[in-house]
Amino acid sequence: MDVVKKKPQNKIFQNKYQLAGFVTVLFVALFLWSWKKSALVSVSRNEILIERVDQGDLDVITKGFGILSSNKQQLLTTLTQASVKEIVLKPGAYVKPDSIIARLENPELVQEVESARQELVQSRANLRQIKLNNQREILNETANLAEMTALYESAMLTRQAEEELVEEGIVSQLSYQESVLEEKQLAKRIDLLQQRIEQLKLVHRESINVQQERIKQQQGQLNIRQARVDALEVKAGISGVLQRLSIELGQSLAAGQEIALIGSVTDLIALIRVPHGQVQQVVVGQSAVIDTRRDKIEGVVTRIDPIVQDNTVEVEIKLPEDLPASARPQLNVDADIIADKLNNIVYIKRPANVKPFSEISLYRLDAETSTANLRTLKLGRQAGRYIEIVSGAEADDVFIISDLPNLKSTVTKINIKS
Repeated sequence: MDVVKKKPQNKIFQNKYQLAGFVTVLFVALFLWSWKKSALVSVSRNEILIERVDQGDLDVITKGFGILSSNKQQLLTTLTQASVKEIVLKPGAYVKPDSIIARLENPELVQEVESARQELVQSRANLRQIKLNNQREILNETANLAEMTALYESAMLTRQAEEELVEEGIVSQLSYQESVLEEKQLAKRIDLLQQRIEQLKLVHRESINVQQERIKQQQGQLNIRQARVDALEVKAGISGVLQRLSIELGQSLAAGQEIALIGSVTDLIALIRVPHGQVQQVVVGQSAVIDTRRDKIEGVVTRIDPIVQDNTVEVEIKLPEDLPASARPQLNVDADIIADKLNNIVYIKRPANVKPFSEISLYRLDAETSTANLRTLKLGRQAGRYIEIVSGAEADDVFIISDLPNLKSTVTKINIKS
């Protein structure tokens, strides 16, 4: 009897359905792997900014901008109406106290000075005349006193002679009494003349004082007018530089109108505008560094203006006496005010548009895999170009600080291409 033998079948592929299922699973796995691979966004290394996280001490710096200004300034103005006759110096010129800035003219003022001088001469002549008249009166009264004294002495001798003769009966008692009366009357007249001379001297002295006071007043008027004439030759008054000249040749000036501004060149201060949001951390006494683009000058904050203008506050910084040649009045400068010192902190260079005490998402670079994973950092205080990292990073971590808003909202991991 014939036995039918069956051909053995492969256990792996028992039928065509199993084969089809295997192929489908393999295709799906390859598709998912390929899709995941294509979903990893690549960024060129040359197109991004990468910074390393450091740890150490940092100075909290408040930045500002402004100008150098003279600590000592003198504004020159006109004392009276005048016209500009000559301009001797122009802005930027170094001046000394007696340096002539400009010459003005006012013919009427010159005439007033001459009139005042003539009045003073006349008053002094009047004083001499008063003194001569006083001397004449004193001499006249003195002569009268001398004449009266002579009469008194004669009467006294007559009375003495009659006093001896009246006892002998040669002179009558009546004649003797008349002689005594005449002597007494002459003595009284002498006393009155002496009093009159003393009073006359007082009157003369007071009249001279009055005239001298009048002369003093006229001398003062002459000095004032002469000072106005002298002021037509405008001088600097202090050593420094001519910062501003506000006149033109031939211009008519009113009394009190500005002519020029003189400022010192060795005694300078820095007037720095600081953003209003950062001025709270600036206090008097803090150190500052002024950058003139050529030199750096150390200074100290001495004043903070309470007025906010254009969202900035003016801070005054005192500078040392020994200044470099690049420091000049009205020079535009930058300033770094050291507001605080942060000790042993973790920090990184501040990304653009990042504010202190906020949170930010940055890609942390993995050097081994050339990929970067998105990580959230909690930030603290700002120190110039750097900012403190409170949490989310450690020293030597490397982050991409470039602004990648489109990627951060959709991709948490990127590939870094060389």
